Amino acid sequence: MKKRRVIFLIVFVILMVPLALGVKFLLEYFALIPYKYYKAEDFNIETIHSSVDFNDNGVDDYTDILLGARKDAENKPRYDGEYFIGGYPPDDMGVCTDLVWRAFKNAGYSLKDMVDEDIENNKELYPLTDEKPDPNIDFRRVQDLKIYFSRVATSLTLDIYDIKEWQPGDIVIFGSYHIGIISDKRFKNGIPYLLHNGGQYNREDNGLISFSYDISGHYRFDASKIVSLIHFN
Repeated sequence: MKKRRVIFLIVFVILMVPLALGVKFLLEYFALIPYKYYKAEDFNIETIHSSVDFNDNGVDDYTDILLGARKDAENKPRYDGEYFIGGYPPDDMGVCTDLVWRAFKNAGYSLKDMVDEDIENNKELYPLTDEKPDPNIDFRRVQDLKIYFSRVATSLTLDIYDIKEWQPGDIVIFGSYHIGIISDKRFKNGIPYLLHNGGQYNREDNGLISFSYDISGHYRFDASKIVSLIHFN
């Protein structure tokens, strides 16, 4: 009888452990349990603010970009990369690059017009658009944004464990297929959350850690270094 109980207990544990892990995953995936997060000051990290407030709203550019990315993340647009005449998808639709131009829009910038202008003046630097630029889609291509930010923004470390170098509003690119914005929230090891749209339910998550093996670019946009800037109308 005692042996039978031990066997029953072992089988019960074997069955319950994966079930519990599965329930935990689903609760976290659908944001039904709150994440505990930390701020830069918890790690004695000074948050860097932009010296530029492009849209004159009393909020610096980096913070505006962060807040714009969070707005899109909280809106949870359906993941869809459909082509649109005029370029812009509706608010309830988008891909990873759409979160980025919407974040810049919140700071007053038309990233589309800025990328289009740079492509027009430097076609040879953009392999996908060298022969025939397409303003309807160029600014929604990760490859084009990687080239653009590598030219106009400050390039920073790719080491996610150099935690003080990752600041809210920074842009991060993975390979040539994904892009996101660094959050002001951090995990207990100091690594920041990532605001991004990969079709996942929770758009502010541990993407920086998950995709760390494939980080190909980390940039900080500084409007003071760019001669031509275009307002979002």
